[in-house]
Amino acid sequence: MTPQAVLAELLDRVAAQQGNAVLLNADELAQWPAETVATLKAQKVITRARPAVSAVCPGCERECVMPVHTLADAGRTGAFIVCDKRSDISRVPVPDAQLEQWQASGDSIADLLAGLLSLQRPNMGNSLAGRWEVGVFRGKKHASHLVLLAGERLTLTMAGHSIALTEVLALEGNRFKVDKRRLTRLVDQPVAGAGDIESAEQRRERIKKRVNELKAHGVRAFLKTVADEEGLSISRIKQLIQDDDPAPKSKASYW
Repeated sequence: MTPQAVLAELLDRVAAQQGNAVLLNADELAQWPAETVATLKAQKVITRARPAVSAVCPGCERECVMPVHTLADAGRTGAFIVCDKRSDISRVPVPDAQLEQWQASGDSIADLLAGLLSLQRPNMGNSLAGRWEVGVFRGKKHASHLVLLAGERLTLTMAGHSIALTEVLALEGNRFKVDKRRLTRLVDQPVAGAGDIESAEQRRERIKKRVNELKAHGVRAFLKTVADEEGLSISRIKQLIQDDDPAPKSKASYW
């Protein structure tokens, strides 16, 4: 399989789960190119999950799927299956590698996109199933919320547009690439009435919230951090977060 074919298969499986994590075992990963698997792990698209609680029993040719038990002995943990199908087989050891699992999710894909596009993902602890906020993407003229959606496939929505993720995200060799120019063109041509377009007031409130978040975490250079994230100057950030206090009225002079 090519790296792009592996990516397409993985994205389709994530879409089918509608927000739940996709579990991958060692046998599945072994069917993919080693370099591709290493890249997926390095970019944290797939991360280690808890060991499997059931496995195909290696005790005989019947290959039954059975629950896995663990037993700690002298600081070492061993996994095994208790066979109840044959009288000549009792406890069957299970290699640790057979229980190894990795997982991918919409969150890991959204994190990848945010990293490739240098976006700050919002803290969305209560994200809806099948919907992940990637961040605010700025074009040359407009800005819009970039949202990853799971349906029949994974899609990106922004400024009223929708595009399949596989059309803008590629895995070439050991590098992920995202078509930023295409996303910029879409954002700069917003559809009228699109709900994800960020207004000037929404942008101002988002930046203020980000500044307060950094200050609460004790980040001293919070203005510089936000300026770097937004691609703006520190003075512009200061201007945006100022309260809209009305200008003091000058006292009229009476002659």
